[in-house]
Amino acid sequence: MAKPDNKGTYSFQDWLTWEGAWELINGKAFNMSPAPTSLHQFIVGELHFSLRTFFQNRKCIVFVVPFDVYFSENEQYDVPDHVVQPDLSVVCSKDQITKNGCQGAPSLIIEVLSPSTALKDFNEKFNLYQKYGVNEYWIVDPGNQTVHVYTLEEGSYLNRHLYTEQETIQSVLYPELEIPLRNLFKLN
Repeated sequence: MAKPDNKGTYSFQDWLTWEGAWELINGKAFNMSPAPTSLHQFIVGELHFSLRTFFQNRKCIVFVVPFDVYFSENEQYDVPDHVVQPDLSVVCSKDQITKNGCQGAPSLIIEVLSPSTALKDFNEKFNLYQKYGVNEYWIVDPGNQTVHVYTLEEGSYLNRHLYTEQETIQSVLYPELEIPLRNLFKLN
């Protein structure tokens, strides 16, 4: 199968045969194209730089898309149930990292919204990351120039803060991690 259609339910074995970049969530196929906007990529780059700077002398590694993250019901990652490509992933357990990506929940995931991914990032990915234990999840909204920060508490995400463009994001999981938003949404 070269490409899935939007009607079927798929497995990891199906995913392995697809051409192009695809995510697999709850048996549904999500195409990773079209390419993100310049602003989207600028934001991802700025956040990557800030995260790399912060984590450079710590045991965590920062990955930028395309980077596969595998989630599995039974922790059998040779045939995972879900495969996603978050914009940014912070992995703090080297045991999770394989040559093909990350097995299990990164400590922190950041998704930058685009018109084609907003619903998926707020719904399917939100629920997936919550279910599989991603401790902190940021959703960056370039259109509204905001950042939603969620943290996992007793198995459910709590909306810790909605940051606006004049504020500084502060991670709950890593309190020393602070990223000013004043230039994050300005490409010029």
